[in-house]
Order: sequence, then C-alpha cells, then structure tokens
Amino acid sequence: MSMPADDILLSVRDLQVHFGPAAKPVRAVDGVSFDIRRGESFALLGESGCGKSVTALAILQLVPAPAGRITGGEVWFDGTDLLDRSELQMRHIRGQRISMIFQEPMTSLNPVMTVGAQIGEVLEQHLGLRGRARQDRSIELLDAVGLPAPARRVDDYPHQLSGGMKQRVMIAMALAGEPDLLIADEPTTALDVTIQAQV
Repeated sequence: MSMPADDILLSVRDLQVHFGPAAKPVRAVDGVSFDIRRGESFALLGESGCGKSVTALAILQLVPAPAGRITGGEVWFDGTDLLDRSELQMRHIRGQRISMIFQEPMTSLNPVMTVGAQIGEVLEQHLGLRGRARQDRSIELLDAVGLPAPARRVDDYPHQLSGGMKQRVMIAMALAGEPDLLIADEPTTALDVTIQAQV
C-alpha cells in the first residue's frame, strides 16, 4: 500500500493479530481497516472480546509477545509505517506522538512513585521539562483533568487516590506529551456512572 493522503493521520489496513501457536492460532484481529483524519474523533465499536483493545495495542506495537504477534497488515501514522519501526523508534513515538489511556488505572500506575513523578517522567522524556517547570506543568495537567486539589495531590501515591482519581491521573499522563493521536481504551469502564460522566 502507498502512503495515505496528507489529511489522514492514522491509516490501518487489513491488520491481523494472532495469539497462540502458529499451527493453530487464535485470530484476535482479522482484517481490520480504518482511517482517522487529523482532528477527527473515531470510535471502534464491537462486542466484548472482539479485538478492540488488541487493535489499539497493535497500533503501538504493544501486543504481548511471544504469545501474540502481528501477522499481517499495515499501520501508517503521519506517513510512517509503524510496523516497520524498531522498539527504540517506537519509544520516541509512544507518549509524544501517540498516547494511550488504558482501561485499568489500578494496574497501569507505579505504586512506589508519586503521581507527580509519573507525570513528570513523561514531561521530561518527551518535552525536556525539569525541576520547577516540570512540577508546575504536572499540577496544571492534574487541574485540567479535574483532579481536586492538584497542588496537594501531585505528591500522593496511587494507593491514596480513588479509582476515578487514578483514571484522571492516567488521562493527565496521556496528555502530558502533547500527542497528535490519543487512543482511549474504554477509559471509564472501571468507574461508577457519576465519575464516568465527569471523565
């Protein structure tokens, strides 16, 4: 396939992801294709277990190996073939060019680091912010996602936060690198209805 048109930010063509042995694979994703234009919102819908999360992981080359593997297709992001990128190259894309909000914040946050330090890592790695600028931006992000008392909460550990607060931290982390594409994998699934509406 040739590169997609200039207004296409992400183009997925005939993506295939298999799990298990090559002789008897389980087809988690089988021929998924779609385009996302710059500035466009896009929803990938389907039943539970149909491969939505695996599709998102495949875009970022995060399919858990060796059990899972991308067996076919193309993923073009802003003119770059992501499936042709090395792990080192993908590290520069993940977080800054493409971010993902995962389904389960309880297992995605590091329990021994403050939430400010976790957001700060993203800010330092992708934007080069350090010291006071890094701390101030972390607080701004927590405020932007509606975390109460962000200047105090920036020094909290994940176990000190409710499920809704943890999810807000995950959203702040995903936004910290100022990505061109934000993938949200059912970011409100584990939250009660009131918190879902706020997020």
